[in-house]
Amino acid sequence: MIETLASASKQSPTLSLGQDTSGLGDVAGALPRALARRGHRVMVVAPRYGNYAEPQDTGVRKRYRVAGQDMEVVYYQAYIDGVNFVFVESPEFRHRKNNIYGGNRVDILKRRVLLCKAAVERCRQKLSYSQVPWHVPCGGACYGDGNLVFIANDWHTALLPVYLKAYYRDNGLMKYTRSVLVIHNIAHQGRGPLFDFSYIDLPPQYLGLFLELSHGYAWELKTSKGGWGLHGIINENDWKLKGIVNGIDTKDCSPELDVYLKSDGYTNYSLETLQTGKQQCKEALQKELGLPIRGDIPLIGFIGRFDPQKGVDLIAEAVPWMIGQDVQLVMLGTGRPDLKDMLRHFESQHRDKIRGWVGFSVKTAHRITAGADILLMPSRFEPCGLNQLYAMRYGTIPVVHGVGGLRDTVQPFDPFNETGLGWTFDRAEANLLINALGNCLLTYRQYKESWEGIHRRGMMQDLSWDNAAQKYEEVLVAAKYQW
Repeated sequence: MIETLASASKQSPTLSLGQDTSGLGDVAGALPRALARRGHRVMVVAPRYGNYAEPQDTGVRKRYRVAGQDMEVVYYQAYIDGVNFVFVESPEFRHRKNNIYGGNRVDILKRRVLLCKAAVERCRQKLSYSQVPWHVPCGGACYGDGNLVFIANDWHTALLPVYLKAYYRDNGLMKYTRSVLVIHNIAHQGRGPLFDFSYIDLPPQYLGLFLELSHGYAWELKTSKGGWGLHGIINENDWKLKGIVNGIDTKDCSPELDVYLKSDGYTNYSLETLQTGKQQCKEALQKELGLPIRGDIPLIGFIGRFDPQKGVDLIAEAVPWMIGQDVQLVMLGTGRPDLKDMLRHFESQHRDKIRGWVGFSVKTAHRITAGADILLMPSRFEPCGLNQLYAMRYGTIPVVHGVGGLRDTVQPFDPFNETGLGWTFDRAEANLLINALGNCLLTYRQYKESWEGIHRRGMMQDLSWDNAAQKYEEVLVAAKYQW
Protein backbone atom coordinates (compact mmCIF):
# COMPACT_ATOMS: atom_id res chain seq x y z
CA MET A 1 0.00 0.00 0.00
CA ILE A 2 1.16 3.53 -0.68
CA GLU A 3 -0.60 6.41 0.89
CA THR A 4 -0.06 10.08 0.43
CA LEU A 5 -1.19 12.60 2.95
CA ALA A 6 -1.31 16.02 1.34
CA SER A 7 -0.89 18.06 4.49
CA ALA A 8 -1.07 17.84 8.22
CA SER A 9 -4.27 19.82 8.28
CA LYS A 10 -7.76 18.37 7.93
CA GLN A 11 -9.19 17.87 4.43
CA SER A 12 -5.73 16.90 3.20
CA PRO A 13 -5.35 14.40 0.34
CA THR A 14 -3.99 10.90 0.94
CA LEU A 15 -2.86 8.31 -1.65
CA SER A 16 -2.61 4.59 -0.93
CA LEU A 17 -1.05 1.86 -3.06
CA GLY A 18 -1.03 -1.76 -2.15
CA GLN A 19 -1.10 -5.51 -2.35
CA ASP A 20 -4.20 -7.09 -0.84
CA THR A 21 -2.74 -10.07 1.04
CA SER A 22 -3.29 -11.40 4.59
CA GLY A 23 -2.66 -8.89 7.39
CA LEU A 24 -1.24 -6.35 4.97
CA GLY A 25 -4.48 -6.58 3.03
CA ASP A 26 -6.44 -5.82 6.19
CA VAL A 27 -4.32 -2.71 6.76
CA ALA A 28 -4.66 -1.62 3.12
CA GLY A 29 -8.42 -1.79 3.43
CA ALA A 30 -8.95 -0.31 6.88
CA LEU A 31 -6.30 2.38 7.45
CA PRO A 32 -7.28 4.60 4.47
CA ARG A 33 -10.90 4.62 5.63
CA ALA A 34 -9.84 5.54 9.15
CA LEU A 35 -7.66 8.39 7.86
CA ALA A 36 -10.54 9.62 5.70
CA ARG A 37 -12.79 9.68 8.76
CA ARG A 38 -10.19 11.94 10.37
CA GLY A 39 -10.70 14.48 7.58
CA HIS A 40 -7.90 13.62 5.16
CA ARG A 41 -8.24 13.21 1.43
CA VAL A 42 -7.18 9.65 0.69
CA MET A 43 -6.32 7.79 -2.51
CA VAL A 44 -5.61 4.05 -2.63
CA VAL A 45 -3.72 2.68 -5.62
CA ALA A 46 -3.74 -1.09 -6.15
CA PRO A 47 -3.44 -3.63 -8.97
CA ARG A 48 -6.68 -4.57 -10.72
CA TYR A 49 -6.49 -8.33 -10.37
CA GLY A 50 -10.10 -9.05 -11.35
CA ASN A 51 -13.22 -7.53 -12.85
CA TYR A 52 -14.31 -5.60 -9.77
CA ALA A 53 -17.80 -4.19 -9.97
CA GLU A 54 -17.37 -0.66 -8.56
CA PRO A 55 -14.36 0.81 -10.43
CA GLN A 56 -15.01 2.69 -13.66
CA ASP A 57 -12.60 3.21 -16.54
CA THR A 58 -11.22 6.76 -16.27
CA GLY A 59 -10.06 6.81 -19.87
CA VAL A 60 -6.50 7.49 -18.68
CA ARG A 61 -3.90 5.25 -20.31
CA LYS A 62 -0.14 5.47 -19.83
CA ARG A 63 2.89 3.49 -20.90
CA TYR A 64 5.83 2.71 -18.63
CA ARG A 65 9.13 1.04 -19.44
CA VAL A 66 9.89 -2.05 -17.36
CA ALA A 67 12.98 -4.18 -18.04
CA GLY A 68 13.29 -2.70 -21.53
CA GLN A 69 9.63 -3.21 -22.48
CA ASP A 70 6.86 -0.64 -22.80
CA MET A 71 3.84 -1.70 -20.76
CA GLU A 72 0.48 0.05 -20.99
CA VAL A 73 -1.72 0.53 -17.96
CA VAL A 74 -5.32 1.67 -17.70
CA TYR A 75 -6.55 3.48 -14.60
CA TYR A 76 -9.91 2.61 -13.02
CA GLN A 77 -11.44 4.68 -10.22
CA ALA A 78 -14.08 4.27 -7.51
CA TYR A 79 -15.11 6.28 -4.46
CA ILE A 80 -15.94 4.03 -1.50
CA ASP A 81 -16.38 4.96 2.18
CA GLY A 82 -14.79 8.37 1.72
CA VAL A 83 -11.71 6.97 -0.06
CA ASN A 84 -10.64 7.34 -3.70
CA PHE A 85 -9.64 3.89 -4.99
CA VAL A 86 -7.53 3.78 -8.15
CA PHE A 87 -6.90 0.39 -9.77
CA VAL A 88 -4.03 -0.15 -12.20
CA GLU A 89 -5.12 -2.51 -14.98
CA SER A 90 -2.50 -4.36 -17.01
CA PRO A 91 -2.03 -7.82 -18.53
CA GLU A 92 0.68 -8.26 -15.87
CA PHE A 93 -1.94 -8.11 -13.10
CA ARG A 94 -5.01 -9.50 -14.84
CA HIS A 95 -6.60 -12.65 -13.40
CA ARG A 96 -4.06 -12.96 -10.57
CA LYS A 97 -6.56 -12.44 -7.78
CA ASN A 98 -5.98 -15.95 -6.40
CA ASN A 99 -2.26 -16.12 -7.19
CA ILE A 100 -0.73 -12.67 -6.78
CA TYR A 101 2.77 -14.13 -6.29
CA GLY A 102 2.56 -16.38 -9.35
CA GLY A 103 5.45 -16.60 -11.79
CA ASN A 104 9.18 -16.62 -11.23
CA ARG A 105 11.17 -14.12 -9.19
CA VAL A 106 11.76 -11.79 -12.15
CA ASP A 107 8.06 -11.80 -13.11
CA ILE A 108 7.12 -10.80 -9.57
CA LEU A 109 9.76 -8.05 -9.54
CA LYS A 110 8.51 -6.65 -12.86
CA ARG A 111 4.96 -6.42 -11.50
CA ARG A 112 6.22 -4.55 -8.45
CA VAL A 113 8.20 -2.14 -10.65
CA LEU A 114 5.18 -1.51 -12.87
CA LEU A 115 2.90 -0.88 -9.90
CA CYS A 116 5.30 1.65 -8.37
CA LYS A 117 5.96 3.40 -11.66
CA ALA A 118 2.24 3.60 -12.38
CA ALA A 119 1.84 5.45 -9.09
CA VAL A 120 4.82 7.80 -9.36
CA GLU A 121 7.00 7.96 -12.47
CA ARG A 122 8.09 10.29 -15.21
CA CYS A 123 6.94 9.92 -18.81
CA ARG A 124 10.37 9.71 -20.38
CA GLN A 125 9.01 9.71 -23.93
CA LYS A 126 7.59 13.23 -23.48
CA LEU A 127 10.44 14.41 -21.23
CA SER A 128 7.88 15.56 -18.70
CA TYR A 129 6.75 14.28 -15.36
CA SER A 130 3.49 12.55 -14.59
CA GLN A 131 1.92 10.84 -11.61
CA VAL A 132 -1.32 9.17 -10.59
CA PRO A 133 -2.43 12.04 -8.31
CA TRP A 134 -2.44 14.27 -11.40
CA HIS A 135 -3.48 11.71 -14.01
CA VAL A 136 -6.66 10.55 -12.34
CA PRO A 137 -9.20 13.17 -11.26
CA CYS A 138 -10.88 12.04 -8.06
CA GLY A 139 -13.90 13.88 -6.79
CA GLY A 140 -13.56 16.34 -9.64
CA ALA A 141 -10.04 17.42 -8.73
CA CYS A 142 -6.58 15.91 -9.10
CA TYR A 143 -4.24 15.67 -6.15
CA GLY A 144 -1.53 18.26 -5.76
CA ASP A 145 2.24 18.17 -5.31
CA GLY A 146 3.48 20.14 -2.37
CA ASN A 147 1.65 18.47 0.48
CA LEU A 148 1.88 14.79 -0.44
CA VAL A 149 3.23 12.10 1.87
CA PHE A 150 3.51 8.63 0.34
CA ILE A 151 3.32 5.51 2.50
CA ALA A 152 4.93 2.39 1.07
CA ASN A 153 4.25 -0.93 2.80
CA ASP A 154 6.87 -3.66 2.94
CA TRP A 155 8.95 -4.76 -0.06
CA HIS A 156 5.92 -4.81 -2.36
CA THR A 157 6.06 -1.06 -2.89
CA ALA A 158 9.39 -0.12 -1.30
CA LEU A 159 10.67 1.05 -4.69
CA LEU A 160 8.27 3.98 -4.77
CA PRO A 161 10.21 6.19 -2.31
CA VAL A 162 13.38 5.39 -4.30
CA TYR A 163 11.72 6.40 -7.59
CA LEU A 164 10.40 9.52 -5.89
CA LYS A 165 13.92 10.57 -5.02
CA ALA A 166 15.67 9.43 -8.21
CA TYR A 167 13.19 10.89 -10.71
CA TYR A 168 11.86 13.90 -8.82
CA ARG A 169 13.80 15.06 -5.78
CA ASP A 170 17.18 14.65 -7.50
CA ASN A 171 15.84 16.85 -10.32
CA GLY A 172 14.52 19.61 -8.07
CA LEU A 173 10.89 18.48 -8.32
CA MET A 174 8.40 17.58 -5.61
CA LYS A 175 10.71 19.10 -3.03
CA TYR A 176 8.07 19.08 -0.33
CA THR A 177 6.75 15.58 -0.96
CA ARG A 178 7.67 13.01 1.68
CA SER A 179 7.46 9.23 1.99
CA VAL A 180 7.13 6.75 4.86
CA LEU A 181 7.98 3.05 4.63
CA VAL A 182 5.81 0.83 6.85
CA ILE A 183 7.48 -2.46 7.77
CA HIS A 184 4.85 -5.08 8.49
CA ASN A 185 7.19 -8.08 8.37
CA ILE A 186 10.90 -7.52 7.82
CA ALA A 187 11.56 -11.22 7.24
CA HIS A 188 10.00 -10.90 3.77
CA GLN A 189 12.20 -8.47 1.81
CA GLY A 190 11.82 -9.45 -1.85
CA ARG A 191 15.54 -10.13 -2.08
CA GLY A 192 17.24 -11.27 -5.26
CA PRO A 193 20.67 -11.35 -6.92
CA LEU A 194 22.53 -8.18 -7.79
CA PHE A 195 21.60 -8.60 -11.47
CA ASP A 196 17.97 -7.76 -10.55
CA PHE A 197 19.08 -4.13 -10.34
CA SER A 198 19.00 -4.06 -14.14
CA TYR A 199 15.22 -4.54 -14.10
CA ILE A 200 14.29 -1.66 -11.84
CA ASP A 201 15.43 1.27 -14.01
CA LEU A 202 17.39 3.38 -11.55
CA PRO A 203 20.50 5.51 -12.14
CA PRO A 204 23.76 3.55 -11.65
CA GLN A 205 24.71 5.49 -8.52
CA TYR A 206 21.71 3.99 -6.74
CA LEU A 207 23.22 0.51 -6.86
CA GLY A 208 25.38 1.15 -3.81
CA LEU A 209 22.47 2.66 -1.92
CA PHE A 210 19.86 0.05 -2.80
CA LEU A 211 18.59 -1.34 0.50
CA GLU A 212 15.00 -2.14 1.42
CA LEU A 213 13.90 -1.59 4.53
CA SER A 214 4.56 -2.09 16.96
CA HIS A 215 6.56 -0.81 19.63
CA GLY A 216 8.01 -4.19 20.55
CA TYR A 217 8.71 -5.02 16.90
CA ALA A 218 10.44 -1.70 16.34
CA TRP A 219 12.89 -2.63 19.10
CA GLU A 220 13.39 -6.14 17.71
CA LEU A 221 14.28 -4.75 14.26
CA LYS A 222 17.39 -3.19 15.79
CA THR A 223 18.77 -6.57 16.86
CA SER A 224 20.81 -8.90 14.67
CA LYS A 225 18.20 -11.63 15.08
CA GLY A 226 15.10 -9.48 14.56
CA GLY A 227 16.48 -7.24 11.81
CA TRP A 228 17.02 -10.04 9.32
CA GLY A 229 20.21 -8.46 8.00
CA LEU A 230 18.93 -4.88 8.03
CA HIS A 231 19.56 -4.10 11.71
CA GLY A 232 22.61 -1.98 10.83
CA ILE A 233 20.78 0.47 8.60
CA ILE A 234 17.80 0.49 10.97
CA ASN A 235 20.01 1.46 13.91
CA GLU A 236 21.62 4.19 11.80
CA ASN A 237 18.12 5.59 11.13
CA ASP A 238 16.74 4.92 14.61
CA TRP A 239 15.46 8.48 14.92
CA LYS A 240 13.03 7.80 12.06
CA LEU A 241 11.70 4.55 13.49
CA LYS A 242 8.37 4.33 15.29
CA GLY A 243 6.26 1.33 16.23
CA ILE A 244 2.47 1.38 15.76
CA VAL A 245 0.08 -1.42 16.66
CA ASN A 246 -2.60 -1.96 14.03
CA GLY A 247 -6.31 -1.77 14.69
CA ILE A 248 -9.20 -3.95 13.52
CA ASP A 249 -12.46 -3.22 11.78
CA THR A 250 -14.81 -3.31 14.76
CA LYS A 251 -17.86 -3.52 12.49
CA ASP A 252 -16.82 -6.48 10.37
CA CYS A 253 -15.17 -8.13 13.36
CA SER A 254 -17.92 -7.81 15.93
CA PRO A 255 -19.65 -10.68 17.76
CA GLU A 256 -22.82 -8.56 17.83
CA LEU A 257 -22.94 -8.11 14.03
CA ASP A 258 -20.90 -10.97 12.57
CA VAL A 259 -22.82 -12.38 9.59
CA TYR A 260 -21.11 -15.75 9.97
CA LEU A 261 -22.76 -16.24 13.36
CA LYS A 262 -26.32 -15.91 12.06
CA SER A 263 -26.85 -19.53 10.96
CA ASP A 264 -26.02 -23.19 11.58
CA GLY A 265 -26.67 -22.94 15.31
CA TYR A 266 -24.31 -20.01 15.94
CA THR A 267 -25.52 -16.78 17.49
CA ASN A 268 -24.48 -13.17 17.77
CA TYR A 269 -23.60 -12.01 21.27
CA SER A 270 -22.42 -8.97 23.18
CA LEU A 271 -20.66 -8.21 26.43
CA GLU A 272 -24.01 -8.58 28.20
CA THR A 273 -24.76 -11.99 26.64
CA LEU A 274 -21.16 -13.20 26.52
CA GLN A 275 -21.49 -16.40 28.53
CA THR A 276 -24.57 -17.83 26.84
CA GLY A 277 -23.55 -16.55 23.39
CA LYS A 278 -20.05 -18.00 23.42
CA GLN A 279 -21.33 -21.28 24.83
CA GLN A 280 -23.81 -21.59 21.97
CA CYS A 281 -21.12 -20.75 19.39
CA LYS A 282 -18.78 -23.29 20.99
CA GLU A 283 -21.35 -26.08 20.76
CA ALA A 284 -22.19 -25.09 17.17
CA LEU A 285 -18.49 -25.22 16.24
CA GLN A 286 -18.07 -28.63 17.86
CA LYS A 287 -21.09 -29.91 15.96
CA GLU A 288 -19.95 -28.42 12.65
CA LEU A 289 -16.49 -29.98 12.94
CA GLY A 290 -17.72 -33.32 14.22
CA LEU A 291 -16.22 -33.04 17.69
CA PRO A 292 -18.03 -34.33 20.79
CA ILE A 293 -20.37 -31.57 22.01
CA ARG A 294 -19.06 -30.87 25.47
CA GLY A 295 -19.57 -27.48 27.06
CA ASP A 296 -17.19 -28.25 29.91
CA ILE A 297 -14.09 -29.05 27.85
CA PRO A 298 -11.68 -26.20 26.95
CA LEU A 299 -11.70 -25.59 23.19
CA ILE A 300 -8.37 -24.25 21.89
CA GLY A 301 -8.05 -22.62 18.47
CA PHE A 302 -5.20 -21.73 16.11
CA ILE A 303 -5.64 -19.66 12.93
CA GLY A 304 -2.64 -18.92 10.73
CA ARG A 305 -0.01 -20.17 8.32
CA PHE A 306 1.46 -23.61 8.92
CA ASP A 307 4.92 -22.18 9.09
CA PRO A 308 7.76 -22.18 11.66
CA GLN A 309 7.30 -18.41 12.06
CA LYS A 310 3.84 -19.08 13.50
CA GLY A 311 5.18 -21.67 15.95
CA VAL A 312 3.12 -24.56 14.58
CA ASP A 313 5.96 -26.94 15.45
CA LEU A 314 5.72 -25.82 19.09
CA ILE A 315 2.04 -26.70 19.10
CA ALA A 316 2.94 -30.10 17.62
CA GLU A 317 5.38 -30.74 20.46
CA ALA A 318 2.71 -29.78 22.98
CA VAL A 319 -0.07 -31.96 21.47
CA PRO A 320 0.66 -35.09 23.56
CA TRP A 321 0.46 -32.98 26.72
CA MET A 322 -2.75 -31.30 25.53
CA ILE A 323 -4.41 -34.65 24.88
CA GLY A 324 -3.65 -35.61 28.46
CA GLN A 325 -5.32 -32.41 29.69
CA ASP A 326 -8.67 -33.32 28.13
CA VAL A 327 -8.96 -30.41 25.71
CA GLN A 328 -10.09 -30.02 22.11
CA LEU A 329 -7.82 -28.40 19.52
CA VAL A 330 -8.99 -26.83 16.24
CA MET A 331 -6.44 -25.56 13.72
CA LEU A 332 -7.16 -23.59 10.53
CA GLY A 333 -4.58 -22.63 7.94
CA THR A 334 -2.34 -23.61 5.08
CA GLY A 335 1.37 -23.65 4.47
CA ARG A 336 4.22 -26.15 4.43
CA PRO A 337 3.19 -29.64 3.28
CA ASP A 338 5.05 -31.39 6.10
CA LEU A 339 3.22 -29.34 8.72
CA LYS A 340 -0.12 -29.97 7.01
CA ASP A 341 0.65 -33.70 7.00
CA MET A 342 1.53 -33.48 10.67
CA LEU A 343 -1.88 -31.96 11.42
CA ARG A 344 -3.67 -34.69 9.46
CA HIS A 345 -1.69 -37.30 11.40
CA PHE A 346 -2.72 -35.85 14.77
CA GLU A 347 -6.33 -35.65 13.63
CA SER A 348 -6.37 -39.29 12.56
CA GLN A 349 -4.92 -40.35 15.91
CA HIS A 350 -7.26 -38.25 18.06
CA ARG A 351 -10.56 -37.91 16.21
CA ASP A 352 -12.40 -36.95 19.39
CA LYS A 353 -9.91 -34.18 20.32
CA ILE A 354 -8.34 -32.61 17.22
CA ARG A 355 -9.70 -31.10 14.02
CA GLY A 356 -7.77 -29.43 11.22
CA TRP A 357 -9.01 -27.31 8.33
CA VAL A 358 -6.31 -27.21 5.67
CA GLY A 359 -6.87 -24.15 3.48
CA PHE A 360 -8.47 -20.89 4.47
CA SER A 361 -12.09 -20.00 5.06
CA VAL A 362 -13.14 -16.58 6.33
CA LYS A 363 -16.37 -18.05 7.66
CA THR A 364 -14.57 -20.80 9.57
CA ALA A 365 -12.01 -18.33 10.94
CA HIS A 366 -14.82 -16.16 12.35
CA ARG A 367 -16.57 -19.18 13.82
CA ILE A 368 -13.40 -20.50 15.47
CA THR A 369 -12.73 -17.08 16.95
CA ALA A 370 -16.25 -16.95 18.38
CA GLY A 371 -16.48 -20.59 19.49
CA ALA A 372 -13.04 -21.18 20.97
CA ASP A 373 -12.26 -20.52 24.63
CA ILE A 374 -8.53 -19.97 23.99
CA LEU A 375 -6.51 -18.81 20.98
CA LEU A 376 -2.89 -19.95 20.59
CA MET A 377 -0.35 -17.65 18.91
CA PRO A 378 3.14 -19.06 19.63
CA SER A 379 4.76 -17.07 16.79
CA ARG A 380 8.53 -16.86 16.79
CA PHE A 381 8.16 -13.27 15.63
CA GLU A 382 5.03 -11.23 15.01
CA PRO A 383 5.30 -7.62 13.81
CA CYS A 384 1.82 -6.82 15.09
CA GLY A 385 -0.58 -9.72 14.78
CA LEU A 386 -4.31 -9.42 14.22
CA ASN A 387 -5.75 -12.72 15.41
CA GLN A 388 -5.07 -11.92 19.05
CA LEU A 389 -6.99 -8.65 18.58
CA TYR A 390 -9.89 -10.45 16.92
CA ALA A 391 -9.86 -13.01 19.75
CA MET A 392 -10.09 -10.41 22.50
CA ARG A 393 -12.87 -8.62 20.61
CA TYR A 394 -14.83 -11.90 20.67
CA GLY A 395 -14.08 -12.70 24.32
CA THR A 396 -11.56 -15.43 23.49
CA ILE A 397 -8.46 -15.60 25.69
CA PRO A 398 -5.07 -15.38 23.89
CA VAL A 399 -2.01 -17.41 24.89
CA VAL A 400 0.92 -15.91 22.99
CA HIS A 401 4.68 -15.82 22.67
CA GLY A 402 5.55 -12.39 24.06
CA VAL A 403 7.24 -10.88 21.01
CA GLY A 404 6.57 -7.85 18.82
CA GLY A 405 2.95 -6.80 18.65
CA LEU A 406 1.85 -9.78 20.76
CA ARG A 407 3.80 -8.42 23.71
CA ASP A 408 2.37 -4.95 23.08
CA THR A 409 -1.27 -6.03 22.96
CA VAL A 410 -1.61 -8.98 25.37
CA GLN A 411 -0.97 -7.81 28.93
CA PRO A 412 -0.19 -10.92 31.05
CA PHE A 413 -2.88 -11.93 33.52
CA ASP A 414 -2.06 -10.94 37.12
CA PRO A 415 -4.18 -13.07 39.50
CA PHE A 416 -3.26 -10.92 42.51
CA ASN A 417 -4.52 -7.66 41.05
CA GLU A 418 -7.06 -9.16 38.65
CA THR A 419 -5.56 -7.38 35.63
CA GLY A 420 -4.38 -8.54 32.25
CA LEU A 421 -5.77 -9.94 29.02
CA GLY A 422 -4.19 -13.37 28.57
CA TRP A 423 -1.03 -15.40 29.02
CA THR A 424 2.43 -14.92 27.52
CA PHE A 425 5.68 -16.89 27.47
CA ASP A 426 9.06 -15.34 26.77
CA ARG A 427 10.92 -17.90 24.62
CA ALA A 428 9.75 -19.97 21.66
CA GLU A 429 9.99 -23.32 23.46
CA ALA A 430 7.32 -25.97 23.78
CA ASN A 431 7.80 -26.36 27.54
CA LEU A 432 7.15 -22.65 28.07
CA LEU A 433 4.07 -22.79 25.85
CA ILE A 434 2.85 -25.74 27.94
CA ASN A 435 3.48 -23.84 31.16
CA ALA A 436 1.53 -20.76 29.99
CA LEU A 437 -1.32 -22.84 28.59
CA GLY A 438 -1.38 -24.91 31.79
CA ASN A 439 -1.91 -21.78 33.90
CA CYS A 440 -4.61 -20.67 31.47
CA LEU A 441 -6.44 -24.00 31.77
CA LEU A 442 -6.15 -23.90 35.56
CA THR A 443 -7.87 -20.51 35.60
CA TYR A 444 -10.53 -21.76 33.16
CA ARG A 445 -11.39 -24.70 35.40
CA GLN A 446 -10.95 -23.39 38.92
CA TYR A 447 -11.23 -19.59 38.92
CA LYS A 448 -14.36 -18.71 36.99
CA GLU A 449 -14.61 -15.13 38.25
CA SER A 450 -11.05 -14.41 37.10
CA TRP A 451 -11.80 -16.02 33.74
CA GLU A 452 -14.89 -13.87 33.35
CA GLY A 453 -12.86 -10.76 34.16
CA ILE A 454 -10.30 -11.54 31.45
CA HIS A 455 -13.14 -12.02 28.94
CA ARG A 456 -14.69 -8.70 29.79
CA ARG A 457 -11.47 -6.67 29.83
CA GLY A 458 -10.56 -7.99 26.39
CA MET A 459 -13.93 -7.10 24.89
CA MET A 460 -14.00 -3.63 26.44
CA GLN A 461 -10.77 -2.43 24.80
CA ASP A 462 -10.73 0.15 22.02
CA LEU A 463 -9.13 -1.93 19.25
CA SER A 464 -10.51 0.19 16.41
CA TRP A 465 -8.61 1.61 13.47
CA ASP A 466 -9.71 5.08 14.57
CA ASN A 467 -7.34 4.77 17.51
CA ALA A 468 -4.48 3.40 15.38
CA ALA A 469 -5.04 5.99 12.63
CA GLN A 470 -4.31 8.80 15.07
CA LYS A 471 -0.84 7.34 15.66
CA TYR A 472 -0.25 6.94 11.92
CA GLU A 473 -1.31 10.54 11.50
CA GLU A 474 1.34 11.64 14.02
CA VAL A 475 4.02 9.86 11.97
CA LEU A 476 2.80 11.46 8.74
CA VAL A 477 2.85 14.92 10.31
CA ALA A 478 6.38 14.27 11.59
CA ALA A 479 7.44 13.12 8.12
CA LYS A 480 5.96 16.23 6.60
CA TYR A 481 7.35 18.86 8.93
CA GLN A 482 10.34 17.34 10.76
CA TRP A 483 12.13 15.21 8.17
